[in-house]
This record gives sequence, C-alpha cells and structure tokens, in this order.
Amino acid sequence: MSWIPSESVSGWLKGGFDLHLSHYDAPPTDHVADTAEVEAMRADDRFRFANVISGWADFSNGRPVGGWAEESGLLMGSTTVRLAVGRATFLGYSLPALREIAVPDDDTVVLTQTVGGRTGVPLPRPVKHPPYVRWQAPIVWTTLALTLRRDGSSEVALVGASAFPRHWVYDGRGAISAKSAVTDLKNWMDHSFGPRTPWGNQDSEALVVAAESAIERQLSGEIMSGKAGERPEIRVLQEGHLLTRQGDVDDHVFLVLDGVLDVLVDDEQVGEVGPGAVLGERAVLEGGLRTATVRARTRARVARIPGAALDSSSLQELADGHRREDGSDRMDGSGGMDVADGSGGAGAPGE
Repeated sequence: MSWIPSESVSGWLKGGFDLHLSHYDAPPTDHVADTAEVEAMRADDRFRFANVISGWADFSNGRPVGGWAEESGLLMGSTTVRLAVGRATFLGYSLPALREIAVPDDDTVVLTQTVGGRTGVPLPRPVKHPPYVRWQAPIVWTTLALTLRRDGSSEVALVGASAFPRHWVYDGRGAISAKSAVTDLKNWMDHSFGPRTPWGNQDSEALVVAAESAIERQLSGEIMSGKAGERPEIRVLQEGHLLTRQGDVDDHVFLVLDGVLDVLVDDEQVGEVGPGAVLGERAVLEGGLRTATVRARTRARVARIPGAALDSSSLQELADGHRREDGSDRMDGSGGMDVADGSGGAGAPGE
C-alpha cells in the first residue's frame, strides 16, 4: 500500500499541498482484514495505490505449477484537489500489470508482480532527460515477489519500487511486515518516466526495513500530532553522520521519519532502524547516558522531542521490547497493500 507522508514532500511541490491542491495521507492501518477493506480504503482516498498479490501453487504432479488469484492486481486511487470553484477528483492512470512465474526448484514457486501508474493531475516540470520538460506526473510502482513452498509456507518481499511515495507491505494475515525505508521526491520527479520504469527497461531496487512495533506506532502518533505537549524538532542527517554517540549525555527521544540508520555498540553493529522506529528511550529512563551510537546509513530525517514529554510507562514498554529484539541489555535503539497475500497459495495441492 503506497501513501504520501506529510514529511516526505518539500520544495515548491509542498506549496501545492499546503494550499490543498493535493493532500497528504494519514498512515494506513497496521492491519487489513481482506481485499474488501483495501477497496473501502481506496474509496475513502486513504492511499495512492495498492499492489494486491495473491496466487496458488500445485505441487501434486512432479514439477510444480502456479497461477494468479482473481483479486491479484492494481488498486489505483484517485486525487481530489481544491479549486477556486470547488473540488475536482482526478482518477489515476493505471499501467498494465507485469507478471512472471518462476519455479527455481521442485519445492518452490515464485510469483512476481509489478503494478503502478500515475495521477491524473498534471505535474508540469523540467526533467533531466529528453524532452527535458514533462507535463504528466511521474510514474509510481511496486514490484512484489510472493514465494510459495511445498510445505505450505509462504513469504512476500518488496523487490522493487519507485523512489516515491512510501510503500508498506502486509503479509497474508493482513499484518504490516515491512516498509520502504527511503522516499526521494526529487529523484522520482526527475527520472520516473519513459524507459526508467519497469514498463521501459528499468526497475529500482527497494531499500526495505522491518515494520515498527505497536508501541512505536503509538508513540509516533503522539510525537507528530503534538499530543505529547510540544511539536518535535525535525532534523536531517546526511549519510555517515551520527544521530547519537555512545557515552554522550542526552534526554531526547527520536522518531525516524525517513532513511536507514545503523545502531552500534562498542563500534559493532547490533541493529538497523528505519521509518517508524523510536530511539533513545534507554538514556531517558536510565540516567541520561547513551548506550549506543546511531549512524545514518542513508540520508535520513528524524523528529526530536524531549523524553520528559512522553509517558514513562510507554518508554519502558519500548525499552523492554528493544531488549527482547536485541537479545541483550546493550541497545539504545530499535531492533529493527503493497498488500501481499500468500494465504491462498501453498495450501492443498491443486488449490
């Protein structure tokens, strides 16, 4: 499921959003029951598009075979803009689904599906490739790989995606399992058209991180909405720069908005974090000393807020979860549609 976070838009395009010529999206739910719920979310204009992948595999007659379920495909959203005389809704332009079925061995079938399109709202801009000026909006897409196995197990991976917007992946049970780590609006507007898309000759590998915990989602909502009592300070880190340094004294908590950061203890990497992760609670709870160094692996944006603004019991729950994920008491950080449905795939033969 692909959506536009408020912090992902900058520059002249942000002015159009602030004037309600387009709109940001609230974070999607952390669980979707079925495709019907995704359809309802699209009708409510809650995301830009969804890649629903669902399929089956038959292992009963020697070499396995696989195929696609009826609901598998693209759900393209619409864009409502505010005009001087009212509102207008522009339907998105859908590109055909690109699909492949691979059988790497006698126990595995892999279904790969790319879907996408572009908004119906024009976006005139200069670009870096001929014809050097584009009127149509850039193309958005995701590529999902659904692996079905003879033993009945399945998994999904986000293997390619446009640089914008944010992409979330849900598993076959409807729980959020992963998300794209980086949104790059400028790169998307400059390059995502013509041959530089999967409908030309080029996909873009997606940098993916694990989804955050439930307590992190709760805290992120409090931090960004102002419910914590004050607005967060937004900081930008360039690749290689430090967010925290082990041994420093600090009483702030950080919410990762974009990018990937490495967590190091005694110069040894013990984890990585991405969008939605909340960091720094251990220093707030345990005397103010940073127990880990956090370094930006990519360009990153973070929200910074005093730890005292957040409920101490929530911070303790977060710290307890980080200890379990890390397997030690060292780490002051986090361990870490597109809707992907494998539930109908690797079941009984012939299903």
